[in-house]
Amino acid sequence: MNIIVCIKQVPDTTTKVRVGKDGKHIDPGGVKFIVNTYDDFAVEEAIRLKERFGGEVTVISMGPERVKEALRMCLAMGADKAIQLWDPAFEDSDPYTTALILSKAIQQLPYDIIFCGKQAIDRDTMSVPVYLAELLGLPQATLVVKLEVDPNARKFIAYRDIEGAKEVIEGLLPAVISTQWKLNEPRYPTLPNIMKAKKKELKELNAAALGLDSAQVGEKGSRVKVLSMELPPPRSKGKILKGDPREVCRELVRLLREEAKVI
Repeated sequence: MNIIVCIKQVPDTTTKVRVGKDGKHIDPGGVKFIVNTYDDFAVEEAIRLKERFGGEVTVISMGPERVKEALRMCLAMGADKAIQLWDPAFEDSDPYTTALILSKAIQQLPYDIIFCGKQAIDRDTMSVPVYLAELLGLPQATLVVKLEVDPNARKFIAYRDIEGAKEVIEGLLPAVISTQWKLNEPRYPTLPNIMKAKKKELKELNAAALGLDSAQVGEKGSRVKVLSMELPPPRSKGKILKGDPREVCRELVRLLREEAKVI
């Protein structure tokens, strides 16, 4: 099977994020970047399918020079090839234009199945996999917690958790599958595999190589634009109420109504 995994490099959740001077981006200084958490499940599932059925796994990511680190980590997990998509014109691409860029790269490759994490933990839009499937004209299954694939019949069965039940979706390959955390347990790259990853193929493609011009991508081509960015206000110090339970209850209701204004 030819399997493609789309990944994103995002700030580590333990990193203290600051808004940049322009008020539209985070300040990258001192920020630790990692492979998006949900993308780890996508990479693991792709590698498991390769181990079972044979074939190749190609990981793709859009981003600047630092993205190579995330791609190398996926290669160390067991992916075979990596592609970095970057051009100054790609700066400030929204989910739609990101999916457009990814789709142009994918159209140049053979594929039987495309994996994405269900969402990126930085912007949380949960929309790139959906856009990607639409742009490629492929069936899709989102938030998948279990997957069965039959390469010979060119079919898949995907299981999704819904409130109080499970939803089962059957479709034809090729397809776009977005992964949820229950799907598997991602492996940790070993030191020998990290060293081997440095010798694996990592290709770079720019806008011209993808047949795109600057009007289609980046801020110019985006449907959603960031006007400003700010940190949430600091949380005020909590209050501890003591005394007679009845008086405490009355005071709590008053505070919720008059100060917190939530009731």
